[in-house]
Amino acid sequence: MASLALSILASSLIFIIFKLYTRFKVNTLFAIVTNYFVASSVGLMRYKGETSFFEVPEKPWFLGTFILGILFIVVFNLMAMASQKVGVAVTSVATKMSFVIPVIFGILLYNEELGTIKVIGILLALAAVYFAALKESAIKFKKSALILPALVFLGSGVIDASLKYLQEIHIKEEDYPIFSATVFASAAFIGLLITVFKAAEFRAKYNINTLIGGIALGVVNYFSIYFLLKALQNDTLNSSSVFTINNVAIVMFTTLLGIILFEEKISPKNWGGIALAVTSIILVAFG
Repeated sequence: MASLALSILASSLIFIIFKLYTRFKVNTLFAIVTNYFVASSVGLMRYKGETSFFEVPEKPWFLGTFILGILFIVVFNLMAMASQKVGVAVTSVATKMSFVIPVIFGILLYNEELGTIKVIGILLALAAVYFAALKESAIKFKKSALILPALVFLGSGVIDASLKYLQEIHIKEEDYPIFSATVFASAAFIGLLITVFKAAEFRAKYNINTLIGGIALGVVNYFSIYFLLKALQNDTLNSSSVFTINNVAIVMFTTLLGIILFEEKISPKNWGGIALAVTSIILVAFG
């Protein structure tokens, strides 16, 4: 449970760091690219094995990390586009509801059992994420605008399900640091290609705040994945429970941090969502 709690903390800090980017005038795109280089470096520094760089492509999980790296870059950018076009609330709901995909994945592939209480907990989790993300102002958009949130939903869910698959089938615990480093290195490589096409903008807008923002994001980003992998080894909770608790707790914790750190206004519906989140976590964890 300690690994799960640390994964929740690290993932929540990612949202806080993004929130601070606006205040400190950080260039989000270039900070994200920097973050992947930093996250990869942290993984390499923490790896205590003797595997050489030339042996990494021979690992059974190498192709998976390359695909995940691409997904990381694509989904991050889709989240940014969706936030700008349909609003942060809709995007947040789409992202956090994606835990349904790895839950279904776990049931179909690993025959994981879900009792009645856990099913109720998961349904409450969906309601909790929705109400916790609601804003007072209604967001109006055309049906075609649902494409972006749908892609964010699918992308986030595929990332979580892929992490579970690779962790279950291919990765030894001692390889977690090098695995995480390789995933982030793949994303960094894709980000580098993007930067090449934006070289003029990079020279004009990359500053010390963007560097610091990228470093901070990279460190917490790495540990959010590392501790999630550790949490998936839990003998008490199956992957369905881990993903449910992880995503709902992140919504709850980031909401509370928003109140404390940024004095964000929380509506009665938001508080109802937080209450449902607590209830769902208890039902899924102990049901």
